[in-house]
Amino acid sequence: MSDKASFSQIDFVPAKAEDYEEVMSISGGIYNGLDYLPFRYHAWLKDPQRTMFLAKCEGKVVGFESFLLVDDGTTAVVEGLRVAPWMRGRGVAGLIQKHCLDILHSDHPEVKKVRLTRVENPPADMLAKYKVLNSKEVISIILPADQLETSLKLLESRVDNLDSSKHLSVLGAEEILKFFDESKTRKDLLLGGFLVQGWLALTTQKSNLNLLLKRKIVWIYSHPRESGDSERSSEIATTCGDPQTYREEFLSLGSPPFPVPYSEQVYCLEIDLFGNDPSHAKLNVLQQLKMGVQGLPAGSRVVVLLYPEESLKAQLAQFCEGLTPFPLTWVQLILEMDI
Repeated sequence: MSDKASFSQIDFVPAKAEDYEEVMSISGGIYNGLDYLPFRYHAWLKDPQRTMFLAKCEGKVVGFESFLLVDDGTTAVVEGLRVAPWMRGRGVAGLIQKHCLDILHSDHPEVKKVRLTRVENPPADMLAKYKVLNSKEVISIILPADQLETSLKLLESRVDNLDSSKHLSVLGAEEILKFFDESKTRKDLLLGGFLVQGWLALTTQKSNLNLLLKRKIVWIYSHPRESGDSERSSEIATTCGDPQTYREEFLSLGSPPFPVPYSEQVYCLEIDLFGNDPSHAKLNVLQQLKMGVQGLPAGSRVVVLLYPEESLKAQLAQFCEGLTPFPLTWVQLILEMDI
């Protein structure tokens, strides 16, 4: 392929199952080996709310993009963008994004917003189009198979004195839908009003919640044992001598672990955290880990990604001291653009 290939040579075609290997061939090293697309590609193809397409140059795949219709069809969430290494820095990503917008304008005129997430600060030209809605920290660790039990015991020893004052519940489908009927709860827990699950940023509309309920996510809700439901939605707590005001409720979402290309028998477990109370956060992380590692194949390693609010980063990093860190320096940013 010529290094001077003009952009007039780039064609866009729908992605198909038989394109899988070629798409994977341009994806090496993406997300430090934690790329989710190898695991989700074929499932995405079957999703009627998702559109996937390829950029091709001289018959070869040089780019990939997808978007998912959410918010009752009024928002497109862009996911999975990638460009072949030999074509990066040549404006191909911009062409792919323009094609995405062209499809939305022509095939989905009801879509009014485009939303996406990034792992780094956006360039100036992107900020001219998108506004940053929210950001969260990313804490990453890797748990080798032979250290899973000892790692969990270490974390348990750090939360033993918190158990008596907090109550954790695993929410079922009906409880989840009811939970988000309470607008005060949404406002208190969700920064910017967004429920982010594994980099997918959604509002709490019922159609979005139903989408998440199909994903076998573990939803854990925690609150003080002594408070009644009506009190929990409005009370706050302040630790003596600490100016930080804590919300008494906490919510966490744990993804089913999925295999990643980092190495053989390595899985990724994502835990999204909503709330700012350190005690709740530690209990939620521990319980999500306990549930998340169940059923992993023997000998597996698991990379755990925690997504807390910025105010929790230091305390959760201390909570995970002694565990093996995974080399990431990400910040999760949510961006949105009107179209």
